Amino acid sequence: MSEERSLNFIEEIVEEDIAAGKNGGRVLTRFPPEPNGYLHIGHAKSICLNFGLALKYNGKTNLRFDDTNPVKEDVEYVDSIKEDVKWLGFEWAEELYASDYFDKIYEFAVTLIKKGLAYVDDSTAEEIAHQKGTPTEPGTPNQYRSRSVEENLQLFADMKAGKYPDGAKVLRAKLDLAAPNMHLRDPLMYRIKHAHHHRTGDAWCIYPMYDFAHGQSDAIEQITHSICTLEFIPHRALYDWFIEQLGIFPSKQYEFARLNLNYTVMSKRKLLELVVDGHVDGWDDPRMPTISGLRRRGYTPASIREFCERIGVAKRENMIDVGLLEFCIREDLNKTAWRRMAVLDPIKCILTNYPEDKTEIFSGENNPEAEDGDGSREFPFSRELWIEREDFMEVPPKKFFRLGVGLMVRLKSAYIIKCDDFVKDADGNVTEIHCTYIPESQSGNDTSGINVKGTIHWVSVPHAKTAEVRLYDRLFQVENPQSEDGDFKDYINLNSLQIITTAYIEPDLANATPGTPVQFMRKGYFTLDKYSSADKLVFNRTVTLKDGWVKK
Repeated sequence: MSEERSLNFIEEIVEEDIAAGKNGGRVLTRFPPEPNGYLHIGHAKSICLNFGLALKYNGKTNLRFDDTNPVKEDVEYVDSIKEDVKWLGFEWAEELYASDYFDKIYEFAVTLIKKGLAYVDDSTAEEIAHQKGTPTEPGTPNQYRSRSVEENLQLFADMKAGKYPDGAKVLRAKLDLAAPNMHLRDPLMYRIKHAHHHRTGDAWCIYPMYDFAHGQSDAIEQITHSICTLEFIPHRALYDWFIEQLGIFPSKQYEFARLNLNYTVMSKRKLLELVVDGHVDGWDDPRMPTISGLRRRGYTPASIREFCERIGVAKRENMIDVGLLEFCIREDLNKTAWRRMAVLDPIKCILTNYPEDKTEIFSGENNPEAEDGDGSREFPFSRELWIEREDFMEVPPKKFFRLGVGLMVRLKSAYIIKCDDFVKDADGNVTEIHCTYIPESQSGNDTSGINVKGTIHWVSVPHAKTAEVRLYDRLFQVENPQSEDGDFKDYINLNSLQIITTAYIEPDLANATPGTPVQFMRKGYFTLDKYSSADKLVFNRTVTLKDGWVKK
């Protein structure tokens, strides 16, 4: 945003650290996604925060993949995450992986075992959960907690060597089973998973838990400000404890409120359900809140960065109206999208006094809102035109400033026309309307002296190209589908996609490229779908011209 804004609380922390000479005034952040799904708009907030801080304070940001769970992770997700970050306009200093540090993290675990601060536990997951107690009752130690350092070292080495099946043993930190913070009650550090890893192959069959990998990876990279969402506040004490006991670089964790957006879900698990159950057409379905879905729908990097800037960085959770995201894309596209005419619900308009063999070429601005001008384009005009069905009424009411028998309108960038009569088919549907045009009323050279209140768009019938148009709307019909009773999928908006199989567009649009924004005059903002072909043009609606959900 152009106006000056106050610092958010994380920026205040960074500036205080720089002023105090902490870390030599150096700022190094990281964006640490797990490659188990596609990034969504919530991740965009974290990306903008981490990379934005580095840019503002002359620092750097690492892209580090938290690839510690090989069962759920895939190279496909790695590639999509890198594409999304670059598309948003950011460059990382180093591309790193938690798996880069598996040897080092293993050594850290051995160090804690030698210090008597970690032990191998043979208990089942259910037994461990029971032994941890409750928030009001302390946990109880088991017989494995008193194993000797030598025995733990041997058992841990045997775990690494693959001598035990999945779930047979875990490595736990030895802290305080009576700690008020449940995360400090002997948390798990390693588990056995005989699974092929997308980078390390079958070299490992034990993998560190998030709490043991994350802080140590931060320390290895010497991250100065490790920024997480609020749900990691209870993890911070353990983050600090591991770093202190290992005597490694003292990275610090700070938490901010995650993005909650109405009329959508932000859980990777729930988004995966939508994909697997066929409610959407893949992770990049334009109704999905994924960055790839937003990109395919026609959202721009600038609009998403502006949205993240506007919602700010807070310490308290709140629900953000998706209307703000839609406002940001409208603001951006109003200045950048080319204007073109497209008729989505066509009816034929015949100018009875216009020569049958005549074609004129008119011109119009590409974007009248562009700051520096955006040129113009030419389009043909002929005797037969496609217009929107809603621009004609058999019995028009008062103050209907479009077409009806005896009414006059201006055709955008062309002539004023007057409706004389219309034709119906056997079922009573209007199939075409007959009009006369006023030759002296040409736009830019009007000498007719006629004033009309309405202007409509049109496309020349013999020159029009055809396209499929997909009208996307919000995927859910309630504000918070996750808080409602029953399955969140019960609240899917069944009208979230309307497909118009045959729309008529200006011939110029046949040369459109995927991702290029265009405003269909009076209809909304659209973009050519990335799966379009020369034989089948498909345009996705990015957003309507106005917020159609206000009255709803």
